[in-house]
Amino acid sequence: MRVRIFTIEKSEDGDIEAMLLDYKKMSQKFCTLEFVKLFDKSLAASQKQNAAVAKESYEKAYLPYFENSYNIALAEEGKTMSSHSFSKLFDNRSQINFFIGGAYGFGESFLKKADTVVSLSPLTFSHKLAKLVLAEQVFRGLAIKNNHPYHK
Repeated sequence: MRVRIFTIEKSEDGDIEAMLLDYKKMSQKFCTLEFVKLFDKSLAASQKQNAAVAKESYEKAYLPYFENSYNIALAEEGKTMSSHSFSKLFDNRSQINFFIGGAYGFGESFLKKADTVVSLSPLTFSHKLAKLVLAEQVFRGLAIKNNHPYHK
């Protein structure tokens, strides 16, 4: 199984990157976990214009990665679920993409194109922290599916 987590971000935090690497290594038993950061001059420029333009640019950046995958958008209006319910997202899938929105989130058209929309929490997280929480939940979900003792 291949799991990719996509983010719109331009900088790194060494402490968070180290923890992400830990989850990537732990997940190797169950999947190939990849982190894909997208950011370029057009995304930066769009964020300076307005929310609608920024959301459109996120959709344009992410849509080429939709092919042959089960695509999950993370959004505050998405479905909240338990870790056991989250683990069912991995059932019968060979490739899953998770998309974390940019500073302005996603537009309605992007959310409709996703196979499902999930909320990590009613709280709002920074993109880096959302990516870390998601990486942990991916490992936890796969541990549940594979009867690994990580989830207690």
